[in-house]
Amino acid sequence: MSHTPHELAEEFPAKVELMSQLKQSDAHFARLSDEYHEINRTVHRAETNIEPMEELAEVELRKKRAALKDEIWAILSKS
Repeated sequence: MSHTPHELAEEFPAKVELMSQLKQSDAHFARLSDEYHEINRTVHRAETNIEPMEELAEVELRKKRAALKDEIWAILSKS
């Protein structure tokens, strides 16, 4: 598969080490991170027509990805 855009390491490059630590020490953060990655990959597969989906479903996944990213950033910015 081609490079998947919007990975958390790309979105928050200065926080890669902190994200790694939080994935190991904070179950909530680990769950958010896993959910973000799963949705991000699904969106990428839809955008590249590997696994097309209805436009409305894709838009809803993008909104959920953005909400997760905001929640992840809130945790990262407090740590």
